Amino acid sequence: MRPTTAMVLAAGLGKRMRPITDTMPKPLVKIAGKTLLDWGLDSLKAAGVTKAVVNVHYLPEQLVAHVADRKAPKIVISDEREALLESAGGIVKALPFLGSEPFYVINADTFWIDSGQPSLERLALAWDAARMDILLMLTDLDSATGHCVGTDFLVAPDGALRRSKGDPTGLIYAGAAIIHPRIFKDAPTGSHSLNAYFDRAIAAGRLFGMKMNGRWITVGTPDAIPAAEAAVAGALAKAV
Repeated sequence: MRPTTAMVLAAGLGKRMRPITDTMPKPLVKIAGKTLLDWGLDSLKAAGVTKAVVNVHYLPEQLVAHVADRKAPKIVISDEREALLESAGGIVKALPFLGSEPFYVINADTFWIDSGQPSLERLALAWDAARMDILLMLTDLDSATGHCVGTDFLVAPDGALRRSKGDPTGLIYAGAAIIHPRIFKDAPTGSHSLNAYFDRAIAAGRLFGMKMNGRWITVGTPDAIPAAEAAVAGALAKAV
């Protein structure tokens, strides 16, 4: 099963990217000539996604205009102008567009350069709805550019996850996942985070992870842009 629908989380305020984000939403910041949003949408297109739901809140008109001419994947806007809903709240609001089958979720402010088989394809091949509610794409500290905090998860031999509490042997959540919408049954409609669902899935033994191959890039502040562009150049050079 390969998901054909995705949720792109693009509604954040991007406060740490000021002053750039005083006049544009963070997903439209360009790295190596391409917006952060398009890095993610291009990865989804390559994975066979035909519909991407993009949520908007901060300077939404710019995001709407940017994706207006995009042919693939087809873009559906989930409008959060009235209230910022965080990661899980944004997904809950968008559920009518996402359907009843598992879907990708990606963050619009991080991206990656794959080495070998595309990571989203590998994620789909690793997905097992009978055992999993959530499958996270992960990376290690050495393969990350711009990451300034510790790790997120420890991975069991079967791929099951638990919180790493910063253990350096752990892995980082790399901003992409497959999620089954059943986890949002009876979910609240207000602002709340996906972290609560991660913890619930850990308790049920249904949170799993897959380590990506390649370079994962996050851009937290304006002075991180040169390092991100250098990482793209280096990763693309290795891929040739």
